Amino acid sequence: MSTLPFSTAQSSSVSCYTFVSGFNYRASHSNLFLVRTPRFFNRLARRNLSVKNIASDRRQELKDPSVNGEETPEPDSASIAASIQYHAEFTPLFSPEHFDLPKAFVATAESVRDSLIINWNATYKYYEKMNVKQAYYLSMEYLQGRALLNAIGNLELSGAYADALRKLGHELENVAGHEPDAALGNGGLGRLASCFLDSLATLNYPAWGYGLRYKYGLFKQLITKDGQEEVAENWLEMGNPWEIVRNDVSYSVKFYGEVISKPDGSKEWIGGENITAVAYDVPIPGYKTKTTINLRLWSTKVAPNEFDLRAYNDGDHAKACAALKNAEKICYILYPGDESIEGKILRLKQQYTLCSASLQDIIAHFEKRSGKPVNWEKFPEKVAVQMNDTHPTLCIPELIRILIDLKGLSWKESWDITQRTVAYTNHTVLPEALEKWSLDLLQELLPRHVEIIRMIDEELIRTIIAEYGTENLDLLQHKLKQMRILDNIELPDSVLELLVKPEESSAVDSIEEVEVSDEETEPTDEEQSEEQDTNAKDVVTFEPDPNLPKTVRMANLCVVGGSAVNGVAEIHSEIVKNEVFNEFYKLWPEKFQNKTNGVTPRRWIRFCNPVLSEIITKWTGTDDWVLNTEKLSTLAKFSDNEDLQSEWREAKRINKIKVADFIKEKTGYIVNPDAMFDVQVKRMHEYKRQLLNIMGIVYRYKKMKEMSPEERKARYVPRVCIFGGKAFATYVQAKRIVKFITDVGTTVNHDADIGDLLKVVFVPDYNVSVAEVLIPGSELSQHISTAGMEASGTSNMKFAMNGCILIGTLDGANVEIRQEVGEDNFFLFGAEAHEIAGLRKERAEGKFIPDPRFEEVKAFVRNGVFGNYNYEELMGSLEGNEGYGRADYFLVGKDFPGYVECQEKVDEAYKDQKRWTKMSILNTAGSYKFSSDRTIREYARDIWRIQPVLLP
Repeated sequence: MSTLPFSTAQSSSVSCYTFVSGFNYRASHSNLFLVRTPRFFNRLARRNLSVKNIASDRRQELKDPSVNGEETPEPDSASIAASIQYHAEFTPLFSPEHFDLPKAFVATAESVRDSLIINWNATYKYYEKMNVKQAYYLSMEYLQGRALLNAIGNLELSGAYADALRKLGHELENVAGHEPDAALGNGGLGRLASCFLDSLATLNYPAWGYGLRYKYGLFKQLITKDGQEEVAENWLEMGNPWEIVRNDVSYSVKFYGEVISKPDGSKEWIGGENITAVAYDVPIPGYKTKTTINLRLWSTKVAPNEFDLRAYNDGDHAKACAALKNAEKICYILYPGDESIEGKILRLKQQYTLCSASLQDIIAHFEKRSGKPVNWEKFPEKVAVQMNDTHPTLCIPELIRILIDLKGLSWKESWDITQRTVAYTNHTVLPEALEKWSLDLLQELLPRHVEIIRMIDEELIRTIIAEYGTENLDLLQHKLKQMRILDNIELPDSVLELLVKPEESSAVDSIEEVEVSDEETEPTDEEQSEEQDTNAKDVVTFEPDPNLPKTVRMANLCVVGGSAVNGVAEIHSEIVKNEVFNEFYKLWPEKFQNKTNGVTPRRWIRFCNPVLSEIITKWTGTDDWVLNTEKLSTLAKFSDNEDLQSEWREAKRINKIKVADFIKEKTGYIVNPDAMFDVQVKRMHEYKRQLLNIMGIVYRYKKMKEMSPEERKARYVPRVCIFGGKAFATYVQAKRIVKFITDVGTTVNHDADIGDLLKVVFVPDYNVSVAEVLIPGSELSQHISTAGMEASGTSNMKFAMNGCILIGTLDGANVEIRQEVGEDNFFLFGAEAHEIAGLRKERAEGKFIPDPRFEEVKAFVRNGVFGNYNYEELMGSLEGNEGYGRADYFLVGKDFPGYVECQEKVDEAYKDQKRWTKMSILNTAGSYKFSSDRTIREYARDIWRIQPVLLP
């Protein structure tokens, strides 16, 4: 029998403990002792504390029998209160005197985590027993947001936990508000990864996520008089109650060193710098299911013997701690600035740590489940690795390295296994995001991987030559220039041998021409001219340009090394096939797919917008829409119903009041909840065109100032224009835009002539929790990127699900959203993707004539209306015809007149609230397609080829 001391300081609520099955009490002087009986441990090991299994309707109705044949009831509020108090007392991170909100949050989270661990263990053991094929999702970002409400919502215990906390003197909403957002991501890439994990668990697919455990995240954004300022995140300051450190799960990760050839011809990577990656597990529960999958995050450290005790005692503390700090800093910051060589090295270390530790872990699972001897040919039949963008690209050469160097497989076997195991999701068409790394830098940091990348590149070259031949050297040169992984790097000798043939040919001529020595007689000008005229292709050379850098193109490596390549919206996937990777598409059309992104309806309607959720359930007749979002389409047939419209408007106003309160708390500004709430919240980037939005607002403000009060009121609908998003710390132009928005807000919001007709608010430190407040209360949402540059977007889906009407271009998922919600329920403007190249060419030729309204706005800004800050650089970027930072590359000026005119249509529509409400309802009804459940089913079917696994 085990006894645990329980303080009498909390005896007022001690009776709650009697509800925990298997607990008894006895008195001893001034203390109570909580006695854990053997029956308690047996029952705890066997019972299902918190979940229902959706394997069948019948299974939902049954209770799991306890060890003595009794039914174990679902947890009620009293047993939950006991569990919370237990964690407050016996797993404390706080002093025992008080049970305040921070302590209540941690104790509540640990209570929930108990249930998740039971389900996590059951899920993992069953996968292991059944030896299922499992998908592994590798991502540098997971933008999870707060986990408490999501976890208890998925476990269907929201009411029970609310009652339990009320018994203990707190409200669930207040307790949940003390959870910091996990600082593991920045934008849509990371939020998508988190939505995918939710759907994988909910749909019972065997899968894990892998990422890095960033100590300080990206940064916490402060908005001051100088614009954006960055400080380190403090999300781990009070500990993370959701994570479970696995000190027994760690892997060595190597950098630098050298590669040696052993007598048997094999290679060994020796020397260099070694660090240790330690696993931290975060359980991810599914909705209405026992399945709980895992997000495994890696933290980095070195062994204690790396601490230089002698140097420390000699007073050289920096030297003593150098190895420790060098390892730890890998997981300090998400996306460290890479302007310096040190920053580049750190980013590469991050990417390789994720890939190496994750693959070692994946292979360990495979070997454990396979038994001996291991049949490596079956590896792709049991493992699917998905690379979320190019950040995890190094898992391709790393998997090959492990298979060849450590498992003894041949190159051919390893290359085949890798190509059948790994797949790649492309998230961007922006050149700077299609990563290129210096060959020299990679060679220094990962010498063995560069050898393997050279082998992959040579394999690709041979494939290209086999496909296109060597007769047309112009064509061959073009293909190699577009497709090679190694850019501006000499051809391998073995490939040159393929091009040099004994018989006379143009290939011989061209290769010989490259190798002419200085002593040989130079041809005359006449001979040169004649040769060029008669056989122009002889001048083709495959030599690198000494004036250009030698780089490794990671996106090309992803395409070559993976089984599938997918875009994330229909228009984006077409651009991927026809532009970004067109040469690869022509070679391997079967590799390319579309998987339009999606978002989880649990977090993005059910939990963040309970008022609207109740209305949806009432009018669809079921709450099954949370799992089967196609049932949202039922709302369309009631869109004209006055009762639904009245309820819908009331729900929106309730959410707008929450937004108004939130804005006051975060910024000090008081806004009118009866005004239209116009929102643009996303990562700050020039292509997302927050600049277009704020210049439209400046035009609106200028016109208001030129009118009488009566004219203003008649012409304009009152608006609250809300911005949010982080500009990368070294992205100067994006930070100028943040400064401009805040300066406009300062001027407009204090203009007594304008009053509540226009407010401009920048919400600091935009994250998932902020989005969960703003999105339900928004009425117009701006998705106005330059066409062809936004791969998909996911916030557009979240806004539409919550009945927000979109204004935007035909870009990313906007195209499909507009199709589903109806053209009349989407405010469209702007140039289309196929026009962009021509418009930029027209600009370069000096043919662009700016709209007078656009010129008027720039002049207004330059007049100093919004303060003393010099906006010449920002306004100047919209002028000229060419040059870096000039020529309006993102076509703000081109689309400005259409944008202004479209906003006038928005005003007219909003004045007719019946029409506006119908549009809002139809947006929610039409958003059914954009659930991440649908996306995950497509990945599982078409790429990973995995099946749902229902736990018994």
